Amino acid sequence: MSFFLFANFLSFGQSSFDNFFKPSDTLNVTRKKTVLITEGVTLGGALIGLNQLWYKDYPKSNFHTINDNNQWLQLDKVGHFYSTYHVGKIGADVLAWSGALKKEQLLYGATVGFGFLTVVEIFDGYSQEWGFSWGDMLANASGTGLYVGQELLWHEQRITPKFSFHQTHFAQNRPETLGNSFNEQLLKDYNGQTYWLSFNLYSFTHSKVLPKWLNVALGYGGTGMIYGSNSEAFENGISQSPSREFYLSLDVDLTKIETKSHFLKTIFSAFNTIKVPAPTLQIGDFNGVKGHFVYF
Repeated sequence: MSFFLFANFLSFGQSSFDNFFKPSDTLNVTRKKTVLITEGVTLGGALIGLNQLWYKDYPKSNFHTINDNNQWLQLDKVGHFYSTYHVGKIGADVLAWSGALKKEQLLYGATVGFGFLTVVEIFDGYSQEWGFSWGDMLANASGTGLYVGQELLWHEQRITPKFSFHQTHFAQNRPETLGNSFNEQLLKDYNGQTYWLSFNLYSFTHSKVLPKWLNVALGYGGTGMIYGSNSEAFENGISQSPSREFYLSLDVDLTKIETKSHFLKTIFSAFNTIKVPAPTLQIGDFNGVKGHFVYF
């Protein structure tokens, strides 16, 4: 008897836990307030922390702009595009969880990434080390636009920006900029970063032959970069030959994996930001065509 009571209690606990992650069918005022307060505290804290841990170590200046569109083979711009898309998606998803109207999800949720990175860009504008970049702003707007545009056009996300990374030997040549540890290199070493646009085949074709989770991904990366541009490298006595790299690969849309668990759906959505390692075809400026059995 006690076993069945325990089993029923455990089942009830699991059900309650899973229901917490289930989006509300109607507006849940408590959830919405929680979302707005949490977003405000998290983003505000992130900006304060960024200002204290990063910008305070560099001299201030009058607000100014820079043209850095020729830096790092534009991979920094693609990073902005990727970031605003996913921060905006999170903003829209948590409002959907609260039961907010679709209009509110797109107007106030999907634009969170753009707003956050705009403030960061203003910080750059007052820093002598950097400057406000219109190229960054265009990338930020493009990331937000990709999410909002797909929701308005298809009412679903058929194209998802994704990210993958592998360590390179270039970081050891300039660790203060490209990173010392794996975690630093993950964020700083553009040579090891690859950004993808992952297309869900079923969403475009509705073919019953194709698994709903199967994607084809187009990737972009670069290599041979120690400095952001060749002229900067030359000024520092370095000769470099940056090369663009393009990729074609298979991928998995984790959000299309069928499950009744709302907790798992949340986990799948979080990890859908990362490209699944898979066989890949690489086309480079100097290296021609190369195949990878598994590419990270």
